[in-house]
Amino acid sequence: MFLTIKKIPKTSWSSSKPFNIKPKFSTLLYLCFGLILFGLGEGLLLVSLTGASPWSVLAMGISLHVDLSIGTITFFISLGVLLLWIPLNQKPGIGTILNALIIAIMIDLCIKFVPSPESYISQLILAIIAVLTVGFGGGIYLVANLGPGPRDGLMVGLQIKSNMPIAAVRAFLEISVVTIGWYLGGTVGIGTLLFAFGIGPAVALGLFLTGKFFN
Repeated sequence: MFLTIKKIPKTSWSSSKPFNIKPKFSTLLYLCFGLILFGLGEGLLLVSLTGASPWSVLAMGISLHVDLSIGTITFFISLGVLLLWIPLNQKPGIGTILNALIIAIMIDLCIKFVPSPESYISQLILAIIAVLTVGFGGGIYLVANLGPGPRDGLMVGLQIKSNMPIAAVRAFLEISVVTIGWYLGGTVGIGTLLFAFGIGPAVALGLFLTGKFFN
């Protein structure tokens, strides 16, 4: 059962280590494909108009109490999460850099070219598709093992330390973050809640499908 997955699957194209300056072409290809899907999902969530992701809610909440932009706060949050990698023994790689670059590009493209649905039901369906797309993309790029993004690295590190299922660890992180963001005044929508409660199982499903069908 994918909800009980506790380890990132290894495939024939997985890198042997995160810090790999000469990865196989197939590894880079899967990494970029996964990140494209990840960014597409993040963009679709915004386009659905059902609410921002939990970490964006946290940034919005903090912005109400300090004289900094949401973008600047997001940067400092990412920096703080990266610092949490140190006691968790997580290491960056090419994927850590490409994570920020590709996802940002895909979000911008989504906002520019994908129209927002008019009906509420269509918005909800798009939000669900967005969460599943993020999960599947996350599964593929994590299996590439070329370094996770800040949040995914925190998830993997906590999973290793706690030995809890990946789905549970990610759900705990997202629900905790959105709760703090809401308490600080950030706006929470139905899409936010779908992401917070659904991204853990979605990532676990993405890992399961990647390990089973993309070997």
